[in-house]
Amino acid sequence: MPKVSDILYMRLASPDLDVQEEFLSNFGMHRVERTKKALYMRGTDPNHHIHVTELGDPAVLGWAYLAENQDNLKEFASLDGASGVEEIDEPGGGYRVRMTDPNGFEIEVVHGIEEVNPLPVRRNQVNWGEQPTRRTNEATRLQHGPAEVKRMAHAVIASTDLKGTLAWYRANIGLTCSDDIYDGEPDNLVASFNRLDRGEDFVDHHVLFAVQGDHAGLNHVAFEVADIDDVMVGHDHLKSTGKYEHAWGIGRHLLGDQVFDYWFDPYRRVHEHNTDNAVFNNTVSGNLVTFEEMQGGQWGPPPPEIFLNHAVK
Repeated sequence: MPKVSDILYMRLASPDLDVQEEFLSNFGMHRVERTKKALYMRGTDPNHHIHVTELGDPAVLGWAYLAENQDNLKEFASLDGASGVEEIDEPGGGYRVRMTDPNGFEIEVVHGIEEVNPLPVRRNQVNWGEQPTRRTNEATRLQHGPAEVKRMAHAVIASTDLKGTLAWYRANIGLTCSDDIYDGEPDNLVASFNRLDRGEDFVDHHVLFAVQGDHAGLNHVAFEVADIDDVMVGHDHLKSTGKYEHAWGIGRHLLGDQVFDYWFDPYRRVHEHNTDNAVFNNTVSGNLVTFEEMQGGQWGPPPPEIFLNHAVK
């Protein structure tokens, strides 16, 4: 069974690329290229782009995972329902295999997209715990402005067929369980966190969180930022624009550990800033967790209904 090695970029559609670019710039991304039909935004990491917006009616089109090499990509092309290996006719080039998940999202597995030089990241040395002198003879003076988005971190979806969705992602993408959540009886799954399977290499707690819902759709897409200060600075910046609706945060999750902050984009797609992700490798097996155990966070406000019930396509 082939396995992806990372998650790479989100693909949306929006009727006004100027409006979308303004939001993503305020969110902390940088334009790498723009055509008449699409906008490509990057983070500070070397990935060529982490967010694609095609010109069109508002829609969530899908997202992309990374194949380890060209031979690995050919393995994905041999799966039922997969396209052949295609050359990508977009900025950055490369090759891809396209599949459609059980919820109608187009999932791309890509390889060979060119990388770009990383961007400098401001970093505040924090004095805490057993390292109270990491910053000496120097005051903290944070630069104000957008957060510094590094990379895409995960996608969260609702599905009318949770078990079928999990089976598809585990069989076709190679994801593995971090936490399955049940309500009442253990076989009554209501949600599931799934991570990359890269053997002994450490990976984020999840690249996909799926929940059982009344209809299929994207709840949110998450992007990692530099640190906790960056979450706070990014929050203040987005708030200061007076243009965007806040969805939830700031807080710290229980499962996954991330410090988080969620914002609606101009077309009601939720984008998350997060940092300080829990990381695991294959020495840690998947957990079976009760619905009650996963409620709430470690600190911060409880999730509002507009966030819990949000799912768009």
